[in-house]
Amino acid sequence: MALAKTHSETSAASVVNGRAEVVWRADGTVTRLARLYQHDPIRVLFPQPAAGDPATAAITNTAGGCVGGDRITFHARVEAGAEALIAQQAAEKIYRSTGAITTVDVHLRAAPRAILEWLPQETILFDTARLRRRTTLDVVGDGRVMAGEILVFGRRAMAETFTAGLAREVWEVRRDGRLVWLDAMHLADDVAAVLAAPAGFDGAAATATALYVGADAADKLETARACLPKTAGVRTGATVVNGVLVMRWLGREAAALRQSFGQFWADFRASALGRPARLPRLWHI
Repeated sequence: MALAKTHSETSAASVVNGRAEVVWRADGTVTRLARLYQHDPIRVLFPQPAAGDPATAAITNTAGGCVGGDRITFHARVEAGAEALIAQQAAEKIYRSTGAITTVDVHLRAAPRAILEWLPQETILFDTARLRRRTTLDVVGDGRVMAGEILVFGRRAMAETFTAGLAREVWEVRRDGRLVWLDAMHLADDVAAVLAAPAGFDGAAATATALYVGADAADKLETARACLPKTAGVRTGATVVNGVLVMRWLGREAAALRQSFGQFWADFRASALGRPARLPRLWHI
């Protein structure tokens, strides 16, 4: 399977429909796994959390990446009073396609008094890759979710840029069942001009988004701005839209953007979630 993923053309039989579902439940002061479902090529691992961190899951794609036509779905639910952290084990690769689209759907739900972190590694778009990704956050009562994604345009180390293809990134946030924020980035076909344009991405090699959703989100705006590092070649910003705290990154070097994103995440989680000012070990592997 992993070898097949390196080709731009795949047969219908090799296209995958990976799916995972994880549910955590509070048992007194301890968070325990209540449900786990996984279907190839998605696997969920449960490393031992570091001191001060909550129950932790690591998502991995055993196929080594996604090709056009693949469908990946992930559901995570943290029930009342439970706390959990979900991280990706490695960067995700979206291989080139001649037309078929890779679809990724992520659904995150936090019940009252629950806390959920969704910490990504990079998603790397090979040239002519075609990706549609939707991330939905459903927060109930005083639940809290901190979630992010990093998108890299091509492989600069291989002298490859993302010149053509599809990159559609959608965020959807609901509070108590009501839609409060919807955002979509859509790059299609000849994307090189948009990525290069000063009024577009101004030559950025990568972009990232982080969201914080909770009753105190608006009160955390100045904290978020203070946590954003001043990194050469990386532009950052933070704002509040309808009670959703939104942070953005644009970077001319993917590695510098990753460093900025990670530093922000470590510092902001300490302030907003009361967790250690560090990233899980998976981030550094």
